Order: sequence, then C-alpha cells, then structure tokens
Amino acid sequence: MEHSELLKHKDSINELLARYGVKFGIYKNNVFKEQLFPFDSIPRIIEHDEFSRLEKGLKQRVMALNLFLNDIYGKKQIVKDGVIPEDFIFASSGYMAECEGVTPAKKIYSHISGIDLVKGKDDCWYILEDNLRVPSGASYPMIARDLCRRSSPDTFHNNRLEDNRNYADLLRKTMDYVNQGGHTVILTPGRYNAAYFEHSYLAEKTGAHLATDSELIVEKDRLYYVSSNGAKERVGAVYRRISDEYLDPMNFNPESLIGIPHIYEVFRKGNVALLNAPGNGVADDKGIYYFVPKMIRYYLKEEPILSNAPTYLPFYEEDMKYVLEHFDDLVLKDVAEAGGYGVVFGSSMTKQQKEDFIALLKREPRRFIAQEVIDFQDLDVFDNGEIVPRKADLRAFVLMAEEPMVWKSGLTRFSRNTDSFIVNSSQGGGFKDTWVLYQ
Repeated sequence: MEHSELLKHKDSINELLARYGVKFGIYKNNVFKEQLFPFDSIPRIIEHDEFSRLEKGLKQRVMALNLFLNDIYGKKQIVKDGVIPEDFIFASSGYMAECEGVTPAKKIYSHISGIDLVKGKDDCWYILEDNLRVPSGASYPMIARDLCRRSSPDTFHNNRLEDNRNYADLLRKTMDYVNQGGHTVILTPGRYNAAYFEHSYLAEKTGAHLATDSELIVEKDRLYYVSSNGAKERVGAVYRRISDEYLDPMNFNPESLIGIPHIYEVFRKGNVALLNAPGNGVADDKGIYYFVPKMIRYYLKEEPILSNAPTYLPFYEEDMKYVLEHFDDLVLKDVAEAGGYGVVFGSSMTKQQKEDFIALLKREPRRFIAQEVIDFQDLDVFDNGEIVPRKADLRAFVLMAEEPMVWKSGLTRFSRNTDSFIVNSSQGGGFKDTWVLYQ
C-alpha cells in the first residue's frame, strides 16, 4: 500500500480540521476547554480477510448484546438460568428500573454500537469494551478521509481500499428503520458538548434536523420539532447524544436542563424511536463485559468469534485470589468509568497506593474488573519529523437495522506518549484513518 504522498499533507490537513472545528471539548476543574484531536496521516491498514473475520465477530457480539437487553428488561431468563448473577444486573449503574417492560421499536436497543478492540502482538484481536450508550467518533475518520482525498486523490485511486463515505447512508438507514412517523432529529446538548462537531456533522450528512431541548416539545403523546418560524413538525426518531439520566427530567434526573420533559412517555407508548434506547448502560458496564462470551453461547448457541481480553471479577472469590496474587501484572478498571478514566496499572502503584487500592477492592469487589495487560501492537506515527511506534486501538462501528451492519472503516486512536497504553482523545490521544482493503 502506498500512502507516502499523504505525509506531505499532514500539517495542511490538520490545519483544515482545526478550521472546520474538528475539536474535542472537555470539562476539567469546572472549566470547558477545546483541544484539537490531532490527525496522523499514516493509515492503519486492515486486509480484506482479516476484516471479514472481525465483521462476523462484531455482528455476533452486537446481536447477543441486543438479545441480552431485551431479556434483562423483560423475562430475565439469563439470570433465572444462573448465567449472570443478579448482583451484576441490578447493581450496575447503567441499569434503569424505569425501562422495565418497555420494548423499543423493532426490539432494537443498540442501534449504534462502538466496539473497542486492540490487536495483540500475537496477531489476535481482543475486545476491550462495548460502548452501547452514546458511542462517538465516526465523524473524525469521515472528514479526515474526505480531506485526504482532496489532498492526494491518486492515493485513493491507486489503492484497493473500501470507501468509508457510506457511514451517513448506514446511519440514515438505521434511523429510518425504526422511525415511528415523522422527521428524524439529532438531539445535542449544544455547542459545549465534547462531541458537538460530530453532532452537527452527522446531521448535515444524514439530512436530519440538529436540535437542542428548546426545539423539541411533547404534546398529546407526540414529539414535535419547532422550527425558527414557529412551525411544528412531527418527529418519529431521535438520535440522542445525551446520557440517559439527562434525557427526560420528568422521568429521570429532575435537575436536567438539557432533556425533553415527557419524551420518555412518548417513547414508552411507541410514538417515537430513541437511538440508542435508554437503559443500554447495563450492557456496557465493564462488569457485564466479562459475561458477553457466555451471552453469545446462551442466546445464539455459537462459540464467540472474537475474544475478550483475559478478565477477572474480584466479585468471585477465586478471581479475587488470582488478582491479589498477580496484582502487579494486571490493569484494574472501575466498571462505571469511561474515557480512559478509572484505569490503573498495578505495576505503577507505590506500596501505599497498592495497600489502599486492595483495601478498596475488598470493600467493593463489584466495582472493579482486572485484566491481563495485552501487549498490543504499535502503529507507525509521524511525530516531529520522524516515524515512531505508538500504541493504538480501533473503535469499530456496528449499526443495526434489518440486520447488523459493520462500517468498513473505524476510528483508530493512538497514544501520543511513548509506552502509554491510554489512547482516548480525552487523555490527549490522536487519531488516524483506517483503511479496510477489498480483494
């Protein structure tokens, strides 16, 4: 694969990304700060056969997770059959009792799933976590590919890579499939949200209305979009980019200032689709992650195609014993945290920190998982005039309509620090394009 021409345009592409507002906003110490999401022009390349296996495994995983969500807010058969302990469902911060007995349109809970993977030095892909609530990141490789095409059209003419410009079509198909009659809107908390660029970009590409809470109202169990001239238009699907607890102050967090009063009642009565469905957090709890291979066997009667990272639950006595004996060799994760937060390496702690953490672990074993540290592959990154190796992961996007659809692209994030395993944009990471090759 020839991509050297793109290196010449790295700086100009990043300048254009900044001009177009491709930034990542974060709140820190009660201050909102926007930072660039640095783009590296050396692409990650995935061969056709390799991606075909990933595609099958990702579809299998998302199908099982959707079946799990239908079950857990319905009959709870997987709990009754002893496959998953009750504690891991109802103690999850993502479980929402308000969703009991509420079935979303077409029985789809996770319409857009962001599955994070790494490729080990053993050439095997490992799932790190499942993001089923409000997964973000698709817009970054979309616009980066567009700018790269403009900078070096011959690069894309001469290489056999899949075109990633169909994400908007896949998203539109996903939204239309569950639309309950009316317009589709993308609900954003507003311009100070970390992923506001993505909200506006996806609205533009799909033709959906970009709306804030002030532009949506509920009347007589229907949801309406109110245009600038006061006209009301029925809304049939909402791709919401705000967390469950802030979605509806009348049903969830009463202090929410960015939600739509009574929107959950409209959803519950089947008059609007919410993408993703409320309550999904119970399925991407890091404690539940441990059980996904069992879900696949239980619901689909199949062996998992893709592997979890080797994971231990201190909740179980045997696993707690293993974690304490191998503490320095493991990475510990708080199941309720995201974005690279709540992740600690046993080997990096002081003696006192270890003692304090182990005491906390024994007090709250359900709160943590422990994983083997996967020595995942480095990717080449162009940094300060030279090519250097950096750790990188891949967020794959799976969209669900009549069947699961895997986008033949993805968000490859890399660490900008030598030897760091943390690649999240909120932790200062960068991103690169993901080339999926066809035969």
